[in-house]
Amino acid sequence: MRIPRKLEHVHHALKLGQSGEQGFSDLKLIHNCLPETSLGRISLQTLIGELKLSSPIIVNAMTGGAQETEEINRELAIAARECGLAMAVGSQMSAIKNAEVSSSYQIVRKVNPRGIVFGNLGSEATLEQAERAVDMLQADALQIHLNVMQELIMPEGDRDFTGMLERITTIVERLHVPVIVKEVGFGMARESAAALLEAGVSTIDVGGYGGTNFAAIENARRNVQMDWLNDWGCTTTIALLEVIEAVKLMRAHTATHKKLTVIGSGGVRGSLEACKALSLGASAVGIAGAFLHIQRTEGTAALITRMDDMHQELKLLMTALGAGSIEDLWNVPLVIRGETAEWCTARGIDIKSYASRTGLINNPAISHTKVK
Repeated sequence: MRIPRKLEHVHHALKLGQSGEQGFSDLKLIHNCLPETSLGRISLQTLIGELKLSSPIIVNAMTGGAQETEEINRELAIAARECGLAMAVGSQMSAIKNAEVSSSYQIVRKVNPRGIVFGNLGSEATLEQAERAVDMLQADALQIHLNVMQELIMPEGDRDFTGMLERITTIVERLHVPVIVKEVGFGMARESAAALLEAGVSTIDVGGYGGTNFAAIENARRNVQMDWLNDWGCTTTIALLEVIEAVKLMRAHTATHKKLTVIGSGGVRGSLEACKALSLGASAVGIAGAFLHIQRTEGTAALITRMDDMHQELKLLMTALGAGSIEDLWNVPLVIRGETAEWCTARGIDIKSYASRTGLINNPAISHTKVK
């Protein structure tokens, strides 16, 4: 009997692992020997749009849509509940088309009734489908994922991508919960980010290259027909810099009162990588593959321990940098080198401003917006 596609994705994701080529080795945080703070004063609270999160770490979209994936979502939801993390489910389109698999998604809300849960659909979704996806989970927000290259590699995938932005705009304007638009691992350039921001999107998840590789997964499913596309896209650090550049331009040239936020995802595996993503300007980081691997190989208790450890490690790093909050990390200086720096030079993205930021020594003259 043929394995359901959703379960195939999980199997290949675990087998292939992650390349680790997300670009974080190109970033060097500058040590602060006069941090003027203490570990006990560090706050991990953050905002995604208007949603308040107790942690900047998000269990990002992974799976659902097959009965066999219900156990995975249940265990991930237990870990998210115990550690206070927001969690996204995988694409719910299969449940909208076939109600029999709805429980593989609904288990997340059942296990974590008071937690922050994100629904998920592709850019082909209509407003009515978006409403059904949110209602299915009583979701706090909806992710709309962009996976053009994955669809093109899949023999059964979409070939027509007209009307994507129009559908997203309609959903953003009329859905009663916030909308997050995310890439699935190929990264996002500032031109695409700017178009999304102009359409009213206020939160973008960059989904950069270096984590779960859906080009490689689809090629593994079809016995490597288009493996020359396995390195398609831009790394997570490059995607973050591209999207943050678009956000800066939007803030500078419009009078928008929306809180524009960025989520860094794509191969984030540990606290140092998370801290670097946040220091670039992300409000949160999404982790999928690393959490899935721990849960499937070591169990849910080990995953909970790892999540708790990441919180403590992140607080340690923020203390060493003199950053009492996630917003303070945005002022911490860091040096951008290597391929990431070369890309930014070619694209006209100013990396010197990151190295010369003023947050190294605690300065009362610098005003930070705190999460109340």
